[in-house]
Amino acid sequence: MEIFTTMITPYDKNGNVDYETALKYVDFYFENGLGGIFAVCQSSEIFYLSLEERVKLNHLVYTRAKELEKTYGKPFTVVSSGHVGNTFEEQAAELNAIWESGTDALILITNRLDIDNEGDDVWIENCKKLLSALPEDVKLGLYECPYPYKRLVTPKILDFCLSTGKFYYMKDTCCDAAIIKERCEQLAGTSFKLLNANCQTLLQSMRDGADGYCGIMCNFHPRLYAWLGENFAKEPEKAELLQSFIGTFGFTEVGLPYPLTAKYHMNLCGIPTENIARNRTSEELADYARDCMKQMKLATDYLENVAGFTTPNPVSAERRI
Repeated sequence: MEIFTTMITPYDKNGNVDYETALKYVDFYFENGLGGIFAVCQSSEIFYLSLEERVKLNHLVYTRAKELEKTYGKPFTVVSSGHVGNTFEEQAAELNAIWESGTDALILITNRLDIDNEGDDVWIENCKKLLSALPEDVKLGLYECPYPYKRLVTPKILDFCLSTGKFYYMKDTCCDAAIIKERCEQLAGTSFKLLNANCQTLLQSMRDGADGYCGIMCNFHPRLYAWLGENFAKEPEKAELLQSFIGTFGFTEVGLPYPLTAKYHMNLCGIPTENIARNRTSEELADYARDCMKQMKLATDYLENVAGFTTPNPVSAERRI
């Protein structure tokens, strides 16, 4: 199973992107057993980052991930999005810039290809046009980003993507186990991997053929997801128990001020991070949210260190930059 996190963006006290701390996040994800990072995505606040910031952040994350991959002989994939423009010209420029800065796959935000939600034929024609403006050797993926609206892919769109031979990843956000199963059946036997973003349906989706997880909650307890991906088939009863925990923890995605909660949690994990986001006000991280994060950290520490839901670290945390 491939277990990816969605990358969050740290800022310094002046509100500038804190690239040094971002690299510490990359180390943290690697040290805690993850197999990949979804960089410059919605969790990264891409709609609030300049193109220059998106490109620099992606380049640094990708370069660091490949250094870790080479040093420790453990695959560490980076897939990247970063296109937020409303016009074809804007999106083509953004995607080419991200691709040139380094990534294993370029992820297309599905609502950017059908901004007015006009239908599958419009989506496919816009995708064809965009593909013609990208390098011939580009590797692609899909992301059903919820903002500004969630554009779910259809079987017709998946068939088109398969026909191009260029698509390798999909971050599925439909949150529907039955739909995920149908998609897995459609993608079976291909090189197109479906990664579920919804933790409540994760175990069932992996049993139904999904290739792993790509979501918010790996910013909080990545080792639990790494354990589930590695052991769900070998230890089904323990997997059911762990699913009940992560499914419950996952409800903190809504009602609490993410990504401020994730940045606060990084502090709890020993990585100093400012309480700043561009899509939230700092005041939203009230004592209630902080207490919720402390409680979740206490519970997940128990699951990892006492209940045994953990996988060996590829490298000591002392090596962090």
